[in-house]
Amino acid sequence: MKRQKRDRLERAHSQGYKAGLAGRSKEMCPYDNIDPRSQWLGGWREAMEDRTMFKS
Repeated sequence: MKRQKRDRLERAHSQGYKAGLAGRSKEMCPYDNIDPRSQWLGGWREAMEDRTMFKS
């Protein structure tokens, strides 16, 4: 995989994670293409899991 593509997908994951930590809805995902959308949602899910662990 090219570095540029990987960076873009890593950025999507990071943005999704930040959105999840902020409590935003997954419907707010700004991506339409499947790869970055998948990464964004993965980051969002990860953040939601982390939020529930830290609340306990």
